[in-house]
Parts: sequence; structure tokens; C-alpha cells
Amino acid sequence: MTNAMKVRVLVRPKRGILDPQGEAVKRALPALGFSGVETVHIGRLIEMEVESADEVEGMCRRLLANPTTEEYEWEVVS
Repeated sequence: MTNAMKVRVLVRPKRGILDPQGEAVKRALPALGFSGVETVHIGRLIEMEVESADEVEGMCRRLLANPTTEEYEWEVVS
């Protein structure tokens, strides 16, 4: 792919949506000596090389994130 650009998509649970992985990490941190953590949210980072960023929004809405339970943001990084 020539002239490919790298895109990063961050997908995470929407506020108010149960995040069992985040809660497990939040509970485990004090046992490891880390205090003062208020919230933890576990998400996914997706990196893609694309020819054009024109369709990234559609990819996010239709496949990469569940719009009912997740929010996302994306950026071109190179």
C-alpha cells in the first residue's frame, strides 16, 4: 500500500456501562500497593494503515465499536 497513513482508534465503554475488567483492575491495584485510583476503564486500541481516512468513521460505527455500549475516538498518527 503506497502512501498509507496510520490511524489509531480508541474504543472504550460509555460512562455508566458496566466494565467488569476495569472493576477487577481497580480492586487489584491497592493489593499491589497502588492507592488513590478512582476509576479504571479497559478499552481497545486498534491501529490500521489505510490509504485514506475518509471511511474510518464508518468503520468505527459499523464494525469497530458497538454504538450502544461503547464510545470511540480516532486520529491519524502518520
